[in-house]
Order: sequence, then structure tokens, then C-alpha cells
Amino acid sequence: MPQVELFDRSRSIDAHTGSMARSKETAIAGTTTGLISLGQQVTWRAWHFGIPIRMTSRITEMDVPNYFVDQQGSGPFQRFRHVHEFSQHDEVTTMVDRFEFAASLGPLGRVVERLLLARYLKKLIETRNQYLVEEPAHQ
Repeated sequence: MPQVELFDRSRSIDAHTGSMARSKETAIAGTTTGLISLGQQVTWRAWHFGIPIRMTSRITEMDVPNYFVDQQGSGPFQRFRHVHEFSQHDEVTTMVDRFEFAASLGPLGRVVERLLLARYLKKLIETRNQYLVEEPAHQ
């Protein structure tokens, strides 16, 4: 898949919603459909660990089609930053996701982050990325 196509799929609200169907993730405010761009935000409602969650994130950096960054403005984390990086060599496009977060869980937060949340988030991102490369395009 060409780099620019994967870049656009990665910032597609509709593709994200499709990839997160298991957690019933829905865009409820801000940019709720189509491609999200620099400076725009989206508020998501989802169910994780049997708990309803709301999270608003904003695209804070973007260099088309090489990378973009989304950061939590409000939500369940003390801080959350997700970097999406793309590169292409010959016919192969590589996508790398890097995320940093801190939970708002008091003294046990660091333990829960390492033992539970990091693995859970990694699996969510892997599921999302698999969906992006396998499903038909969503704009």
C-alpha cells in the first residue's frame, strides 16, 4: 500500500471506528467522520474493561505523509501522546506507532501501567493497524 494511502487511512475517523468495533468506540464530538487534520480534535466514547470511557484527542503535529501526533486533551489518562510514523522503501510501506502515557491511578498507577495498560494499548493498536491494511479504504 502506498505511504500516502496508509497515512490517510490512519487518520480516518471512519476506519478507526471500524477497527474499534469490539470496544464500541464512536466519535461523538469534533471531527466525527472523514480525515482528521492538524489542529482538529475528536471526542471518542468507548467501553474498555467494562467501563464507559470518553477521551478527547487533538492532532498536534503533522507532516504529510510522514507522521502525525495525537494527544489527549481530556480523558482517562494523566497524559497520552501517540506518534504515527510512516516511511516507504521501494514498494514497502512501514508504519510505526509510538505512544507515551501515564495513568491517573494513584500509587498503583505505575504497576498497572506496566502490567496491564501497556499490553492492552499495544494490542488495541495492533488490531487497529491490521484493520487498516486489510479492510477497504474508508474516507
